[in-house]
Amino acid sequence: MLRQMEPPANPGDSPVELELTVQNVESALYQLYFDPVMEQKNTAQKWLTEAQASAQAWRFCWALLGPDKLPEVQFFGASTLHTKICHHWSDLPAEQHDSLRMQLLSHILHFSSGPKMVLTRLCVALASMALNLIPQVWSQPVADMVRAFQPQKPDSEGLSEAPQDPQAHCLALLELLTVLPEEFQSGRLAQARRTQLKGALVGEWAVVCPLLRQLLQSLDSSNQVKEKVLRCLSSWVALDVPLGESHELVQDCFSALSNPELFDTAVETIVNAISQPDSQRYIDALVNLMPVVLLLHDQLKRAAQDGDMETSHGICRIAVAMGETHSRVLLEQVEHWQEYLALVNMILFCTGIPGHYPVSETSSSLTLTFWYTLQDDILSFEEDKQAVYLQVYRPVYFQLVDVLLHKSHYPSEEEYASWSSDDMEQFRIYRVDISDTLMYVYEMLGAELLSNLYDRLGRQLMDPQQSAVWQDTEALLFGFQSIAETIDVNYSDVIPGLIGLIPRINISNVMLADTVMYTIGSLAEWLADHPVMIGGIIPMVLQGLGKPELSVSSVSTLKRICRECRHDLVPYAQDILTVSQDVLVKEIHKSSQCMWLMQALGFLLSALPEEEILGRLHSLITSHVQRLDTLAQQEPDPANKPSIIHILGLLSSLFTTLDINREADSLEGAPSPTLTPTQSTQNPVVVVLQQVFTLIQNVFSKWLDDSDVVEAVCGVFEKSVRTLLHDFGPMVAQLSEMLGQIFCAFPQASALDLARQMVHIFAGEERHIANIQSLIEVLTSATLTIFQQGPRDHPDVAESFMHLHAQILKRKPDMYLSDQLDVKRLFYCGILSLKFPETATVKAATLFFAELLPRCKDMPLLGEVLREDGKLLTETLLQAVGGESPRSLSEHFSEVLLSLNRHCPALLSQWLKDTLQVPGFPSAQVSPEQKHTFRQQLLREQTHKRRVKDIVKEFSLLCRGLQGSGYSDY
Repeated sequence: MLRQMEPPANPGDSPVELELTVQNVESALYQLYFDPVMEQKNTAQKWLTEAQASAQAWRFCWALLGPDKLPEVQFFGASTLHTKICHHWSDLPAEQHDSLRMQLLSHILHFSSGPKMVLTRLCVALASMALNLIPQVWSQPVADMVRAFQPQKPDSEGLSEAPQDPQAHCLALLELLTVLPEEFQSGRLAQARRTQLKGALVGEWAVVCPLLRQLLQSLDSSNQVKEKVLRCLSSWVALDVPLGESHELVQDCFSALSNPELFDTAVETIVNAISQPDSQRYIDALVNLMPVVLLLHDQLKRAAQDGDMETSHGICRIAVAMGETHSRVLLEQVEHWQEYLALVNMILFCTGIPGHYPVSETSSSLTLTFWYTLQDDILSFEEDKQAVYLQVYRPVYFQLVDVLLHKSHYPSEEEYASWSSDDMEQFRIYRVDISDTLMYVYEMLGAELLSNLYDRLGRQLMDPQQSAVWQDTEALLFGFQSIAETIDVNYSDVIPGLIGLIPRINISNVMLADTVMYTIGSLAEWLADHPVMIGGIIPMVLQGLGKPELSVSSVSTLKRICRECRHDLVPYAQDILTVSQDVLVKEIHKSSQCMWLMQALGFLLSALPEEEILGRLHSLITSHVQRLDTLAQQEPDPANKPSIIHILGLLSSLFTTLDINREADSLEGAPSPTLTPTQSTQNPVVVVLQQVFTLIQNVFSKWLDDSDVVEAVCGVFEKSVRTLLHDFGPMVAQLSEMLGQIFCAFPQASALDLARQMVHIFAGEERHIANIQSLIEVLTSATLTIFQQGPRDHPDVAESFMHLHAQILKRKPDMYLSDQLDVKRLFYCGILSLKFPETATVKAATLFFAELLPRCKDMPLLGEVLREDGKLLTETLLQAVGGESPRSLSEHFSEVLLSLNRHCPALLSQWLKDTLQVPGFPSAQVSPEQKHTFRQQLLREQTHKRRVKDIVKEFSLLCRGLQGSGYSDY
């Protein structure tokens, strides 16, 4: 261990001051590993990195590899060699290449018996060297490497002093051959050089393949050698070496599957080999591999029977890789159709492997995507050919449905309770995947699938013995729900029967009850077209609503029914409202489900006769408003805060969906654009808001400095504005005044967001413009003060402020003519917002400038500000691009530069010239020539947003010294 190293002779000396000697390198390594002071460690690491980059490193690295050195020192020596060859290759004269190669080979032979970490690093260094010399200088690297590792004569080149170990030499050669393709894959190479190198390496496969085959077949080869052969094959396969030349070697790998020590590596190698897309070109090779894969079926069955999950999993991976990667090619080999059908049935066995996923089996989930691929390939054939394949494979897919439904079964309640939460979550995701697969399979099997499920459910429910097994019923409903969730089942003739069967189900536990609820929810659209069936379903849903354990499923189902069927729910409205009020008062559900429930009731109330709505609305919210009133009268107490936010959330959720003007087919939450501002009677929501306005003001004043409560209050109004649109008009004056007062007292982003909504809807209305104008002036004045004092701690306020003014410029730019708005200071706020590190704030500022800059020509006041401060804006953008802001934000800055170039190109040209001629600006990394090129390229582009983004991105990389480091495209 490195602890045996001697500490530095002069521990006080900083490594930075030391000479580049072997002793000092060892001292720095000691310091790096064992100095308790982190600062000293960092200094040592920095010095060692600089040492590796120095010219002397070519010499001292060999001394560090001396046999008397500790493994960690030797490892640093080998790493230094690799670093030099990788990054400083051009420093080495060409005449020294041969001697370096011989030294490396000699050291690899010397370290063939270990330490392993040093050997691997030396192999990587030689591989890196080979990649620098192939093919021009070193035309046959593999043959030369193999020759170098042949048993040496005793007197050859002084190597006789080291005892020869053929196995160690063989393993070292295999390590070298393994890292050669890996080093190629990980290297950053220009595309032309990558293509050239790949071609040269693939050419070397003709030497590697027979060697690997010989070693794998040899009776003398140890498991260690065979495992290394398998890993080496995996490495070369990633180069897309031709399967036609290596399928016999791949077949040999299957023999390793009977060896427990080699099983995992063999699986990985076989899967890698047959998963290469390029291998589809070698049809004969694939056909020859099919029987070899099929021979694994017996081993698979035995493993499944014995509960050997690792073996099952491995063989399943091989079968799926073969079937999925080459599905179409193998389907087209008509003369081998029985073999491929046998493979498909083998994969079906894997899908239905005994046990519960993920506790007692982990293989079945691997197979699901195969069924998508096979179906897509079958359905992509022309009609005549497709009919033949469907005749063969439709029965398989009906079997698949049975298997999937069986695999979706819950275990017994006792067993399920013993599962960990991770296992439960994995099983939930697994069932979602099965659900998606069933939905996809419907495309192939069609209405017959639903009939099949319905017949089975009917037989089950009529047979007392069968219906006692709740998992069977649950699985069939799960199948129905999976399909009905995404497929239009309106024309299915089995749905009426299913709706009739649902009330007959003996709901004996939570899992079954949940699925019943979700199944009803998935049929909400069908119920909207068949309202006569609603009466039999509503009582079940309302019964579920009273059970905490069915909270999510029952509430989401009621919401779906209220949204889709609201116009047919009038006869049931009283029952729905009564049960809902009861569960809300009893606090049966968590807060999020209460919000869903309120949204459901909003849909329901929207469809009632107008004269009934206000009364029912009052009865629904009175108890909550009274509770809020009680809380508002008390002094602020953290214990009361969740209740206040909860009640405000209930009101927000209700007002999100309560829209008496909603058209029957309008989407949830989507305002209808055809509404008119004139209404004969006030909207019920407005009436309620006016009645509780004083109470809300009271909450506001008490909790003014709590952003969560302020956000919840603003949420009530924001949701109302979004839903009611112009109907909200009577509230504008009151709300504008209150928002202004609140924001001045304690600025919050949510108040600015609410003001933005009001600008969006009411800025164009004459009767509201005075209130809106006054509100904007108050908010702007208060926010400008924040910017003056330093806005860094308020990125959310800066973001919302930019969004607000972007909306004003978009909807009502005339507001900028007001004497009360200091446009120059607003412009400066935009510049400050561009300097924030938060993406959202920068994006909002770019939106602000995107709206402002096009109006500078038509609005003299804005034009004047731009002429005065445009240079500062340009300077800020260049500073940000040059390194002051995260690189990910550069595309947002490019949008502002493009806008400047579109709307004031002459001014931008001058500003760029003035700012870029300053030495070292925006970065010392860019030369005057590069800055000039950037300016020319930028000014040339006034239309193509993508091109400007690329120009700015490239300049940003140059400024940061990252050009050519892999961050940009070659």
